[in-house]
Amino acid sequence: MDEKINKIKEVLVRKGVSQKELAAQLEKNEHTVSNWCINKSQPHLKELQKIAVFLDVDICDLLISNKDK
Repeated sequence: MDEKINKIKEVLVRKGVSQKELAAQLEKNEHTVSNWCINKSQPHLKELQKIAVFLDVDICDLLISNKDK
């Protein structure tokens, strides 16, 4: 997938949270979270909601707006 859809990595950096911490919180494999961060794959909406709650951000902050394209 060439298209950048999410900003999970950017938000993690901004919040000072590692991919490993996120993976542990979500009980996911670190490789899975890494793939989300590089936009190789995308989390399901329920997972995206859990990420937003954990990082204390609006779910929209995790996505790239199609208006920006």
